[in-house]
Amino acid sequence: MKIGFIGLGNMGGPMAANLAAAGHDVTGFDPAGTSADGVRAGASAEDAAKGAGVVITMLPNGTILRSVADQIIPVMDKGAVFLDCSTVDVASARDVAAQAQTAGLSALDAPVSGGIGGASGGTLTFMVGGDEAGFATAKPLFDIMGQKAVHCGPSGNGQAAKICNNMILGATMIVTCEAFALADKLGLDRQAMFDVVSTSSGYSWSMNAYCPAPGVGPKSPADNDYKPGFAAELMLKDLTLAQQAAEAVDADTPLGSAARALYAQFVEDEDGKGRDFSAMLPRLAARGHT
Repeated sequence: MKIGFIGLGNMGGPMAANLAAAGHDVTGFDPAGTSADGVRAGASAEDAAKGAGVVITMLPNGTILRSVADQIIPVMDKGAVFLDCSTVDVASARDVAAQAQTAGLSALDAPVSGGIGGASGGTLTFMVGGDEAGFATAKPLFDIMGQKAVHCGPSGNGQAAKICNNMILGATMIVTCEAFALADKLGLDRQAMFDVVSTSSGYSWSMNAYCPAPGVGPKSPADNDYKPGFAAELMLKDLTLAQQAAEAVDADTPLGSAARALYAQFVEDEDGKGRDFSAMLPRLAARGHT
């Protein structure tokens, strides 16, 4: 398949390289000039998109997605698939999809879960909104770049699924860190707490798969001085998107709002930027210490 790939950063680069390694003809473009193994360098976003059956974008935010869409939609072949893998606001995803459909294209919003490791290893999960025909065309590509793709319904629903998932993740990571910090002050050994909670009703992905306490549970960023697997500022971005969506549809999300406020404080006013989102544990554990 002839594929255009726009946005060859930490996530997009490995994704594009995996598609090229699988034998697809991939032309990539990134305004920062980054490249990916096996991917032909395009001169511009338009150059990467021309003649491609599928154009994939992996971009930082909705404003940039809208700008790139304005550039590439006019040069894409009718019937081609515009596959956006960015995590952006639902309104931008739906507006860009409508713009693409008006131009005779198929549009999919397909944000991912799995981080940089998942992008490199081809083990991402895709949450996909858009039409069935576009999903069927893109399915072989999802199978190369990831281990699972879930069709969540019409355009925008992929973004909705991603922000709902990550709102849960942000809130559960905070309360997991709170529990460890409380256990410390109560004199309860962290390993003992993990052994109980990981097999009891407090079970969660944050505890069992990504434990924020160093030396406890499976290997996680906590065991690597909280170097990011998923950076705190990215969690803040996703929690902010969730709150924007909640306000737009008048949804009551008090815990999601509280989680966003705490990550904002951690990233913007403290030392959270550039650290893993599970570094909330040392931040909470330090309370009351001099």
